[in-house]
Amino acid sequence: MINSPPPAAPHWVQVTLSVLGILGGSTGLAAMATVIVQRGKFKADAADTLTDVALALVQPLQTRVTELEGEALSARSELGTLREQVNQLQFVVRVLTRTLDRWRAAIRAPDATLRKVRAMVAETDRSSADP
Repeated sequence: MINSPPPAAPHWVQVTLSVLGILGGSTGLAAMATVIVQRGKFKADAADTLTDVALALVQPLQTRVTELEGEALSARSELGTLREQVNQLQFVVRVLTRTLDRWRAAIRAPDATLRKVRAMVAETDRSSADP
């Protein structure tokens, strides 16, 4: 068996020298230096591309959110109007229910006559006509 003597330099140095020799010496070093220098430019270009794509995706979403906010504002306004109308209708229903209860009581009264019921209805009509 042939024993080879241990290498004089660390292994990584030998590998580095071999790679430099393969790359062609100074031409390879220049290419590597160019790549290393332009690495920052590649990162900046990639960041610009990602930013442009993100903005292109976000723009329609922002437009839709703006539309939905407008629709929500309109719906809230309409809801306020409808609530007011419901309150007014509830008031009218209470008034009419009280009127109907009075008429019913007048009709069922033991001393009820057609003349008394008509007078009560006429009085109700006059009071509802007054503002």
